[in-house]
Amino acid sequence: METQYTNIYTGSFIIAQRIQSKLEDVGIEPILKDEYRIGLRAVLVTDYPRLIEVFVHNDELEKSLPIVQSTLAEIEA
Repeated sequence: METQYTNIYTGSFIIAQRIQSKLEDVGIEPILKDEYRIGLRAVLVTDYPRLIEVFVHNDELEKSLPIVQSTLAEIEA
């Protein structure tokens, strides 16, 4: 089964929120997926880094990728 969404970022919660905000500023509604909240809590591993996945609809992928790249470049600078 083919999905209509593509993962454009996987990483820290703070960066995922920043990407989400920038995408929303241009009218793109991303979906954030938090695996920690889905099931890792049951493992009771407190040192496990929270990885958040950011997905966008395939129709918005081309418009989203430069936003993600520029956001990551800002953070690294």
